[in-house]
Amino acid sequence: MIALVQRCKSASVTVNEEIVGKINNGVTVFVGVFKEDGEKECDFLAKKLSNLRIFTDNDDKMNLSLLDVNGEVLAISNFTLCANAKKGTRPSYDGAARPETANPLYERFCAKLLENGIKSVQKGIFGEHMEVLVSNDGPVSVILDTDKIMAKNNG
Repeated sequence: MIALVQRCKSASVTVNEEIVGKINNGVTVFVGVFKEDGEKECDFLAKKLSNLRIFTDNDDKMNLSLLDVNGEVLAISNFTLCANAKKGTRPSYDGAARPETANPLYERFCAKLLENGIKSVQKGIFGEHMEVLVSNDGPVSVILDTDKIMAKNNG
C-alpha cells in the first residue's frame, strides 16, 4: 500500500456537490492499494500513520503524532498513487488492485486507525469522483510505501 500524507489545518471532501467528510487539525491521507497488498500491509500502514511524528512540539520540532495531538484523519482512496510512469507519458495503473480487493482494504485501514486510537476518521466515497480541499500545514507531506518501509524493517 502507498499513502500520501499531508498535515493539515482543515480538509474536506465533496461528492456530487455534497460534503461527505470534513476534519480539522490532522492529516489528509490519499491511499493506494496494489494488487499484492493484503491485511498485513493495511494494518502496518494504519499503525505507522497513527504514530508518525509530523506535528511540532513546544520546541518547534516534529516530535508529536496524530495520537499525541488528538488529530483527525481524512482518508481518500486514490488508485492513481499506484501509477507506473516509467515508460512513455501515459501512466499505467496495472499495478493497482481491483475495486473488489482495494475497497475492503481501504475500509479496513480506516477501521484500524480508529482501533489505534485516532478519534475521528472521515472518508471520501470509494470509486467516486471527489473534490478534496486541503489547507496544508507547513507544508508537510510524507509518502509511506509499505513495500519500502516493511522491507527495511524486516531486513
